[in-house]
Amino acid sequence: MRAARPWNCPTLPDPVAYPIAVGALTGLHGIDVDATTIAYLQSVTVNLISAAVRLVPLGQSTGLAVLAALEPDILRIAVETRSATLDDLGGAGFRSDLAAMRHETQYTRLFRS
Repeated sequence: MRAARPWNCPTLPDPVAYPIAVGALTGLHGIDVDATTIAYLQSVTVNLISAAVRLVPLGQSTGLAVLAALEPDILRIAVETRSATLDDLGGAGFRSDLAAMRHETQYTRLFRS
């Protein structure tokens, strides 16, 4: 049984990769492309750092320092990808994206997906 779609965007196929869903929905709602890109990159980075804080003796302060150090890279990548087209995209993370979307609705989310 498939979970109900949390969005109302009939032009998107089902299932769809998470970054595509984010881009389509923010575009549908008129959210600025640069703001969306920066927020998405920041979100992915924060999730990875959060997992590292739990897995290794990193500590929250060090995790925040890592995020602060990565902020210029996040902004640079957002600028560099501003003019990217579908031909510039690539990767094999589709199933990983689907798992990430399902992960959000799990009861205990850390390391279950």
